[in-house]
Amino acid sequence: MKNKRPDIAKSAMPQYKSMDKNYEIIRKNFDKIVVNVGVGKMRSQGGFDEKVLPLIMKELSEITGQKPSPRPAKKSIAGFKTREGEVLGLKVSLREKRMADFFLRIINFVLPRVKDFRGLELSNVDQNGNLNIGIREQFVFPEISAEKSKVNFGIQITVVPNNKDRDKAIDLYRSIGVPLKKL
Repeated sequence: MKNKRPDIAKSAMPQYKSMDKNYEIIRKNFDKIVVNVGVGKMRSQGGFDEKVLPLIMKELSEITGQKPSPRPAKKSIAGFKTREGEVLGLKVSLREKRMADFFLRIINFVLPRVKDFRGLELSNVDQNGNLNIGIREQFVFPEISAEKSKVNFGIQITVVPNNKDRDKAIDLYRSIGVPLKKL
């Protein structure tokens, strides 16, 4: 992370040392972070493809620092009122530097801003060690202003570690500072 205040040396701020250490741990031990946004229910709004979808893509790219790829429906399903080829979601895969920056932002800035946040459940870590975080509104990200935003959407974040063992992944998450609840 860049030091926004050059008048303060990194050595004077102890949190930078731990963030630098965590940055390297994240880059070595994580494969990728996948960020998903479902837009299925918003499709019913008039002018979705021309107005709403570009706004969601813009805000998601501001959050992740990378352009999202649209995920179209593979086949038509009448019960869900979807047609083949319609965009049902957006996906961003983050690796290396962007992955580490995004993950540190999630831990240090986003999760503390979530209303009534008391830690992540251990059930959010699956058998392969993937950490799944669901965020109801994008407004908890500091890049998004609630006053300027015209759309409201939830975000699903999946952290994929290199190690596929659940217990080792939980220990790794705790060592980095992920606020997991105790048993």
